[in-house]
Amino acid sequence: MEDAIQVRDLVVDRGGRRVLHGISCAVPAGCVAGLLGPSGSGKTTLIRAVVGVQIVVSGTVTVLGRAAGAAELRHAVGYVTQAPSVYADLSVRENVRYFAALHGLGAAEAGRAIDDVGLKPAASQLVGNLSGGQRSRASLACAMLGRPGVLVLDEPTVGQDPVLRADLWGKFHDLADAGTTLLVSSHVMDEAGRCDRLLLIREGRLVADDTPAAIRAATATDDLEAAFLQMIREQETEHAPQEATR
Repeated sequence: MEDAIQVRDLVVDRGGRRVLHGISCAVPAGCVAGLLGPSGSGKTTLIRAVVGVQIVVSGTVTVLGRAAGAAELRHAVGYVTQAPSVYADLSVRENVRYFAALHGLGAAEAGRAIDDVGLKPAASQLVGNLSGGQRSRASLACAMLGRPGVLVLDEPTVGQDPVLRADLWGKFHDLADAGTTLLVSSHVMDEAGRCDRLLLIREGRLVADDTPAAIRAATATDDLEAAFLQMIREQETEHAPQEATR
């Protein structure tokens, strides 16, 4: 399967410190890839590099065969940040219709996007009056418009109730089945099993890049959180400084 996202030897510094240490990974086209790791592990920085808005020290990021951030990707890549990226003084419907118009789409497509994220009952409400979880879903509705080839979601399920989280993951897989590649970040390990592929990151280093089944098999455990911890310990042992020879 062709890769929709390719990252090679990516090094990023932010705030005077190294955040990503030579990361290399790939996301196959048409899959839901989970980018998982604790807060501060470098997930958002990696996502920013994939979208093309992050200054890098070295390495390359290719999205749909083009350099990340290329002008040709503007309508091909959707991006939902952790902070809501919609207008607080407009209603949900007005926001989504506005972004639909930017894609040359009409009210019907905007309405479907609102339905898809479960916001139809709140469509007429100002975004500024919504809960944090609802604002995130409004941003997601806008990003889904136009069926982007790649959809990058930074912590999209934070603040959502369990039923809605399950519905959103179902929608993510529907989008993947229709040809969209999704990169979804999360620090919640119980979401790992919902992904087709996992990128596990810690302290700016990639711990694993494989399918959930392969990670379970490699660590001989069905518990992905336990598998993650085992891989971290193995990585720490591998990178531990060797005791000086006396």
